[in-house]
Amino acid sequence: MNRRLLLGAPLGIALLGGGAFYAMLKGLAKGTFDPRGVPSQLIDKPLPDFALPGFSHADVLAENKPVVINFFASWCVPCVEEAATLMALHQRGVPVWGIAYKDKDPQTALYLSRHGNPYARLAHDNDGRVAIDWGVTGVPETYLIDAEGIVRWRFVGPLPDQAVVELVKMVGA
Repeated sequence: MNRRLLLGAPLGIALLGGGAFYAMLKGLAKGTFDPRGVPSQLIDKPLPDFALPGFSHADVLAENKPVVINFFASWCVPCVEEAATLMALHQRGVPVWGIAYKDKDPQTALYLSRHGNPYARLAHDNDGRVAIDWGVTGVPETYLIDAEGIVRWRFVGPLPDQAVVELVKMVGA
């Protein structure tokens, strides 16, 4: 009897996993499943305390106005996709600050020279510790911090063009 259970367990696990995958695909088809829908624990909470080469928690608070913070990397293909959108935000007067995630300074500089530099301030999270504190799931990832230092918005993945309009409204630029 135990042997039959042991032989059937992998089949049961495979069927369960297949069922979950099928449900996810159905949700994608209906538009009810959002693969970017991992909720952030930071929304409506104070900005995490951090200090990086380039800027810190205190610098963001000292702005006394909303700031968009974008985690990116030179090795990130979706970050290249997003570069034009970030430049459009910059040109519309939205303060965008960048955090280079697990990147080398020369590669970051080359990336910015190739794709444009939309960042008013640039920091380097070389070991990824700050990204962990923020709950970053991958790059690119973008946050809106309000004038009081509260995290109000988060977007995982490359910002779509419609985000420019939305962020300009939220920031008041």
